[in-house]
Amino acid sequence: MSAMSPSHLPDQAVLPRHAFDRRMCIAANRWGARHAVGVFFGAISRLGDGIFWYALMLALALIDGRRGLEAAAHMAATGLVALLLYRILKRWTRRPRPFRTCPGVIAHVPPLDEFSFPSGHTLQAVGFTIVALAWYPLLAPLLLTFTTLVAASRVILGLHYPSDVLAAILVGSGLGALSLWIVHAAPQLLA
Repeated sequence: MSAMSPSHLPDQAVLPRHAFDRRMCIAANRWGARHAVGVFFGAISRLGDGIFWYALMLALALIDGRRGLEAAAHMAATGLVALLLYRILKRWTRRPRPFRTCPGVIAHVPPLDEFSFPSGHTLQAVGFTIVALAWYPLLAPLLLTFTTLVAASRVILGLHYPSDVLAAILVGSGLGALSLWIVHAAPQLLA
């Protein structure tokens, strides 16, 4: 596993409300420096890049026919909106990743993009999970566990601050709930 070292950009003054965020990031990242931990969370993060979700959508479509295809399409549409939303938020906030500005934090895997806020992996995972569980509640143990691991991996691997992940959970939850409302409630209102 290769690690990217911090660029040691000039450290901006740390506001008291950000100090806890940074301390948590450093502690989680140090834990991720253990070989087995880093390999495990690196694999989880890689699966969270999309592989896990695409495989799930394909499995639903193949196993459950039309209903599975509808669920997969619902997940895909939600994922596309999540992708657009987190890209807009990242360009707007332009928060540097912790391994770039926080001494002691290293990236255990290369980032997919430049900015930290919010965590796109977490936002996608939460949105996908909410939609998938509305269709298939029995998947809760698998999806909630995987989503939690994806969220944790982002901080452990040095790619996000805990606040990036928490914001992504909130945004992803809102997006998932809105998606469910649009698919299930909106057509009834329009009838």
